[in-house]
Amino acid sequence: MNQPQFRPPAEAASVILQIDEGCPHNACTFCGMYKGMRYRQRSWDEIERIVCDEAAQAPDADRIFLADGDVMARSFDDLERLLDRIAQAFPRLARVSLYANGSSIAAKSDAELRTLRAKRLHTLYLGLESGDNEVLARCHKGETAEIMAESGQRAQAAGLRISVMVLLGLAGRNGSRNHALHTAEVLNHMQPRLLSTLRVIPVPGTELARQAQAGSFEMLTEAEVVEELHTLLGALELRGTVFRSDHTSNVLSLQGRLPAHRDALLAQLDALLRSGRLDHRSPGRLPLWL
Repeated sequence: MNQPQFRPPAEAASVILQIDEGCPHNACTFCGMYKGMRYRQRSWDEIERIVCDEAAQAPDADRIFLADGDVMARSFDDLERLLDRIAQAFPRLARVSLYANGSSIAAKSDAELRTLRAKRLHTLYLGLESGDNEVLARCHKGETAEIMAESGQRAQAAGLRISVMVLLGLAGRNGSRNHALHTAEVLNHMQPRLLSTLRVIPVPGTELARQAQAGSFEMLTEAEVVEELHTLLGALELRGTVFRSDHTSNVLSLQGRLPAHRDALLAQLDALLRSGRLDHRSPGRLPLWL
């Protein structure tokens, strides 16, 4: 049965095809999305059934999201075949999107990326998390900032759109400023079309939650996470990016276009930091769900 559990908020109106189960990496300390799930690429017979079933239920669908964790990790030949089949099944198809890692993008040549774009692959959701390689190593991301930045640039040069996610607070309290500044540096190099920031929350059952319980990872206070976002935004030099910080984990909801709205966004953060409403001793009220 096609019952995907996870998709980006922007794909709420998309038909979701669960092409694979789980995540090929599945080692990030902060992520509880696919824990306990063994990664498996579904067979073509299974994929055919899923595509046919969904096309029968939503024959006029024009947006498709491919789940689970990193369908871009499939071979170019697989992806080309898959996109051709989806276009055949959904005659009004406009765009196909999926989660991707830097290494799975890097495994494709420039010509292959252009071909995938021509076959209506549209948006790649890339979890940068941090531009600080020390932070990435500690959270077992399995990627470097340099590979993710280069992959994002190459994908966009091929006509694909990159939507980048950053995790505020991932470096803990001691590494907060470096995390923000290094992340801004990578984003300035990558120039993503879309950028989202989320606050890291130690999810029960994850390694990060165990580290937090043991005291080896200390969450930022509510005020500190706003300071970190302020530092990040202040260092960004983006030339055409839609920015969102409106996830349920965030202290406040922000959105705008960069660079046009950067000063206004910074002013909102400044006002909040001066307001006296922020908790300076604890992370504050945390969401019940993510």
